[in-house]
Amino acid sequence: MAAAKKADLGPLVGAVDQGTSSTRFLVFNSRTAELLSHHQVEIKQEFPREGWVEQDPKEILQSVYECIEKTCEKLRELNIDISNIKAIGVSNQRETTVVWDKLTGEPLYNAVVWLDLRTQSTVENLSKRIPGNNNFVKSKTGLPLSTYFSAVKLRWILDNVRKVQKAVEEDRALFGTIDSWLIWSLTGGAKGGVHCTDVTNASRTMLFNIHSLEWDKELCDFFEIPMAILPNVRSSSEIYGLMKISHSLKAGALEGVPISGCLGDQSAALVGQMCFQDGQAKNTYGTGCFLLCNTGHKCVFSEHGLLTTVAYKLGRDKPVYYALEGSVAIAGAVIRWLRDNLGIISTSEEIEKLAKEVGTSYGCYFVPAFSGLYAPYWEPSARGIICGLTQFTNKCHIAFAALEAVCFQTREILDAMNRDCGIPLSHLQVDGGMTSNKILMQLQADILYIPVVKPSMPETTALGAAMAAGAADGVGVWSLEPEDLSAVTMERFEPQINAEESEIRYSTWKKAVMKSMGWVTTQSSESGDPSIFCSLPLGFFIVSSMVMLIGARYISG
Repeated sequence: MAAAKKADLGPLVGAVDQGTSSTRFLVFNSRTAELLSHHQVEIKQEFPREGWVEQDPKEILQSVYECIEKTCEKLRELNIDISNIKAIGVSNQRETTVVWDKLTGEPLYNAVVWLDLRTQSTVENLSKRIPGNNNFVKSKTGLPLSTYFSAVKLRWILDNVRKVQKAVEEDRALFGTIDSWLIWSLTGGAKGGVHCTDVTNASRTMLFNIHSLEWDKELCDFFEIPMAILPNVRSSSEIYGLMKISHSLKAGALEGVPISGCLGDQSAALVGQMCFQDGQAKNTYGTGCFLLCNTGHKCVFSEHGLLTTVAYKLGRDKPVYYALEGSVAIAGAVIRWLRDNLGIISTSEEIEKLAKEVGTSYGCYFVPAFSGLYAPYWEPSARGIICGLTQFTNKCHIAFAALEAVCFQTREILDAMNRDCGIPLSHLQVDGGMTSNKILMQLQADILYIPVVKPSMPETTALGAAMAAGAADGVGVWSLEPEDLSAVTMERFEPQINAEESEIRYSTWKKAVMKSMGWVTTQSSESGDPSIFCSLPLGFFIVSSMVMLIGARYISG
């Protein structure tokens, strides 16, 4: 019997989407933007101490190899010729910091994840050195001095890890965010790997001047970061290097395929949602929640707690676009916490079922400030609280309150964005894993009191990386001309409650946020100092009450 003829779909483009919770490799048809196949692997997070969040860079790299291999196998089963994959894009969790040895290819320390809080005293010490009337860090980078960004994580590693200090002294150390670590490894690693990053990831380090689009000597001197360890900064869409297949990867057909797109995950989602015009915005619901608004060629500096960041630069000779961004640390992570820490649910999908059972939080409010509060507060002393509990409260109400928390945090950011831009959004474009939860999407429309619009293909982060890769000079298989971009079908959620009820719920949420602040001192968050127990009675009472209520619910059936 003759072998089945391979489907001719034209040029294909692959995308590595390396997130905080999982890694995926996805392959798209460059003519139609159709997702043909993908594979996903969950990534472990380590919490060595209170407030510390780490990942193993080798596990992250291995997960990329595994996802590429499995996706290629799935394509072969679908009779799709993988030699048609003409380019690969990379999208990544931003700010997460890796230092590795360029001679051996070995990481010198675990990756310090963007959520990590260990650098609070580093931030406080650095803050004292910034003149009150001249915040040169913010004016050059668009970022507040915060534990969130890479420079302070790198400073902590340089101060505390002897292996890294020695490698820097011996000119063996390389620094990068996850995109740099992956591109260096995938293009040969210690045998000629390309050490680069793109403008979007560089703009999240606090070492990069977003006006000149270069590493800034004054910033590097301020943070005492040796410039020799930094990657070369490139545009978001150009050929960085060619895939060199590791011994751990059997998908040899990708040998020599150019890696030609690189965008931090939120910029990738902005591109994937095709927000190419001034004033277009999207919100991505992942581990955290990130609302970006395209501000065009101009930097808009926020007066309401938002970040100014590089949105994208789609080609070496193309103009740079900027964005205003509101960042929420904990979104999908709160669902994972309910699953892994409390055992209220056994799978992430179950939360929708629990929330649907009650249809209300019954006055229960959940502020998941596990890593302090990001935009618009930038309050590292905040910690998670659940308040408004009564004897009637059960796990369904807590599940509902967790979903509401994601929506309230988005509302706070949208309000700040509307004040900064002066033009309220008429609707919100959304994407990310959590958008498959219909209760969440309806709640979001109710709490914002504007329609929420979701593309039928939610993988917009990977799509954005694929678009950048396919459109690069020397690849040219994906047109970014407006008339050539594929029309996307959308699902629309309209508000279903009255505006007054929406405002009442929102103002009660604000009250809960105020109660979450001021829980932690610097010493207690960093050193495990006994002073942490100063705030124990109330926090312990809240969690204990919750656990007892949940237990009672289980016992009573």
